[in-house]
Amino acid sequence: MDDALLVALLLTDATIRVATPLVLAAFAALYSERAGVVDIGLEGKMLAGAFFAAAVASSTGNPWLGLGAAVAASVALALVHGFACITHKGNQVVSGMAINILVAGLAPTLAYAWFRQGGQTPLLPGDARLPQVHLPGVEALSGIPVLGPVLGPVYRELIDDANVLIWLTVLLVVGTHWVFTRSRFGLRLRAVGENPSAVDTAGLSVTRLRYQAVIITGVLTGIAGAYLSTAHGAGFVRDMTAGKGYLALAALIFGKWRPWPTLFACLLFAFTDAVQVRLQGVPLPVVGVIPVQFIQMLPYVLTVLLLAGFVGRAVAPKAGGIPYVKER
Repeated sequence: MDDALLVALLLTDATIRVATPLVLAAFAALYSERAGVVDIGLEGKMLAGAFFAAAVASSTGNPWLGLGAAVAASVALALVHGFACITHKGNQVVSGMAINILVAGLAPTLAYAWFRQGGQTPLLPGDARLPQVHLPGVEALSGIPVLGPVLGPVYRELIDDANVLIWLTVLLVVGTHWVFTRSRFGLRLRAVGENPSAVDTAGLSVTRLRYQAVIITGVLTGIAGAYLSTAHGAGFVRDMTAGKGYLALAALIFGKWRPWPTLFACLLFAFTDAVQVRLQGVPLPVVGVIPVQFIQMLPYVLTVLLLAGFVGRAVAPKAGGIPYVKER
């Protein structure tokens, strides 16, 4: 196989794997913010999901129980956020940051108390991690004249053996597009994020719709956390989300709260991350070897540049961040 093709395939594969938790978190925020609830607590919910997924999978040997625990923990935090912001009309930014700060300290503390390994969980064996999906046809594609040497490696690297949560994320993207463009539920979520008083006048419960949105957010961030610790990784370590929740919010803003542009933004950030990993320690023409710290800045510098005005004006849902007070 040609070296250029191999490098392209490895970069694409790394981009897909890195983008998966970003897509899950960004689409989680899409549901919440389209309903008018700003959620910057994605980081905390992802971290909680990562910890409980790894802890339960390590204790039971069953990654599916770990996934269930991750979703339950993240949904519980999402309900706390909803209780503070929807029921009690609290400040949504403060509530989200409180969740981030709480989990950042609590998860390593619980990990140390339960496993005594310096704030992390034990390394997960293969059967305690979420499985990959094996697809047939690699040999058949490789045997096709002329195109076989290209199609075979592409199929093997990008499609075959992809983790089950990557395929779930693909379904999520397609399903979310359908929800927001074709379904009654999606139309109501969009309406409650733009004009909740009109939704209330139509006889629908603004509170119920917003709680449904934050619960969906909790489910998706829990899956994203489980992916980090039991699919992409093999255990929980302190601060393993590494700002992915904030990057997901940036991708959502870059995508202007729409599914497909948000997906593109996640892939762009993930590609930059994949490139910076490959550039570490590699001598470049003229400049030579760039210090690792500057290489690691690439995804975050790109985020700042994009949000500083290179993507045009991004208009958030009109009722975003504003508690709804029912008129009497």
